[in-house]
Amino acid sequence: MPDLRTGMAIKWQGEVYLVLSFQHTHMGRGSATTRAKLKNVLTGQVREVTFRDADEYEEVRIERKPAILSYIVGNEYHFLDNETYEDIAFTAEQLGEDVTAYLKEGDEVTLLYAEDRPLTVELPTFVVLEVVETDPGVRGDTASGGSKPAKLETGKVIQVPLFVKEGDKVKVDTRTGKYIERV
Repeated sequence: MPDLRTGMAIKWQGEVYLVLSFQHTHMGRGSATTRAKLKNVLTGQVREVTFRDADEYEEVRIERKPAILSYIVGNEYHFLDNETYEDIAFTAEQLGEDVTAYLKEGDEVTLLYAEDRPLTVELPTFVVLEVVETDPGVRGDTASGGSKPAKLETGKVIQVPLFVKEGDKVKVDTRTGKYIERV
């Protein structure tokens, strides 16, 4: 049984999961356990599982392929595999809100494959998105610069500095959802 790592894919109870996070614990004389947060790659469901030493799972090899988000229809996201030109579709539920909040048509992403099946989409670390709605910043309201909510073109709302206005493009960290800089 391989050690769990964040980002690896495992096959457990007949289904393939991505490991989102894990914590290994060993309590005194008892056996060691590993608590893991797993995402089912078919349903998109996230669950927490406690593995004991006797539990069995196998590592699944992941392939990464470049792709482009071709178009979005309803809650379906269609990607074009850059190598095979195959159209690959995922529902918003399969991808999860943490991914769809940063996707717009024409974006370059990485498709993750396991057992020759597309699993999910890996976002770039930073994306540039346009601010479509925000209140005008009022100087003097705070002692230390301050921030305000801003709605991005994908619908995601983040906190931005007071000087950011509608129409500005901002760089956002997809891992944390935080504003990085105005572009």
